[in-house]
Amino acid sequence: METEITKQIFIFIIFIFSGSFIGILFDLFRILRRSFKTSDLITTIQDMLFCVITGFFLIYAIFTFNNGEIRLYVICGLVIGLSLYLLFLSKYVIKVNIYIINYIKKIIINVCYIIFIPMKFILSIFKRPFKFIFINIEKIIQNTSNNLFKSLKTVKKNKKTRIKRKDFRT
Repeated sequence: METEITKQIFIFIIFIFSGSFIGILFDLFRILRRSFKTSDLITTIQDMLFCVITGFFLIYAIFTFNNGEIRLYVICGLVIGLSLYLLFLSKYVIKVNIYIINYIKKIIINVCYIIFIPMKFILSIFKRPFKFIFINIEKIIQNTSNNLFKSLKTVKKNKKTRIKRKDFRT
């Protein structure tokens, strides 16, 4: 009889930790939402993913540690573990992880900035000769379009004068 009670206490403790793990998983999704702006569709996908992962984890834990039996002490262990985690540890885990993610984002932005400085310099070097070419091409196109417009204008004028002359001949 005593071994059955110790086994149930052991399972109860395991499910307290399982509830805490579910809280950590929940906070992971909350941290991602606070660190990166997501659309409503991505949020919905994250919620479904959380439910699926949590469901598989619970099924695995129940079948592994309690032979597939769902008892009241299993549910109590999950609720207690999740509640203790959310009450005492969640806010600190979220703050620390958001700080770490924001710090990593700043590092990545600074590294990208440092990497792009030489690229900007190289582009500015190559931009000068190409800029001269593009300015000349632009001038040629502008002159051509102006000349074309002028010629179209004179053709239009000539048509009007021809039309007027025809009217007077009859």
